[in-house]
Amino acid sequence: MNEQQSTPPRRRLQELLAIPERLRTDAQWDEINELEIALASVNRTESHAPNARRNAGAPPNRPKPDAGVNTQHKKPFKKPRKRPPKENQG
Repeated sequence: MNEQQSTPPRRRLQELLAIPERLRTDAQWDEINELEIALASVNRTESHAPNARRNAGAPPNRPKPDAGVNTQHKKPFKKPRKRPPKENQG
């Protein structure tokens, strides 16, 4: 049996992450990326939580953020008008 097959993916990821970044080979970087993708909660095929969402592709019913600005309570933008020049009373 291969060492990678006998080691659980999470443990293998921890082993790879323990290697300093500057010492990692390209193959190790590739394996880290593959393991992180495989272990991502979105990509898991089995769910351990009883309240897991059944329709993971549906977006939640929340308003979309607009770069941190709440546009629901803001006044619409008005173009500023220039004031007429003051007349000299001299």
